[in-house]
Amino acid sequence: MSDDRAASTLVVGLGCQRGCPTSTLRALLDQALQAHRIELKSIKALASIDLKRDEPGLQELAVQLALPLLYFSSEELAGYQSMLSHQSQIAYERTGCYGVAESAALALAEQLLQAPAKLLISRQKYAQATLALAGAA
Repeated sequence: MSDDRAASTLVVGLGCQRGCPTSTLRALLDQALQAHRIELKSIKALASIDLKRDEPGLQELAVQLALPLLYFSSEELAGYQSMLSHQSQIAYERTGCYGVAESAALALAEQLLQAPAKLLISRQKYAQATLALAGAA
């Protein structure tokens, strides 16, 4: 894979409370990308935990952005604990992993890159949602 493609494989990990509206997720995404001067078209996919598989806000966001949305189990996400910028005890009690957004972003970036990934935007929290962005290490 060329460095060029690796540089442009960016993925967003999302965590949210039940019933979180799409508009909240979109506002968080737009805000984070703007703050870090990243173009929306650089984002290749979205990721979350499989417990959120039926979350309408996440599904709707993926449709709006025309991006794939992939889910990971808490076991898969737990492997990224040492790489998290923030470990949430509440997240662990609810999901079995210490940070959904960061772990999901790292898991998906590694899967797509077939190489180590790193957080490019660590956990951002906004209203009922969290977001992180990962890409090539």
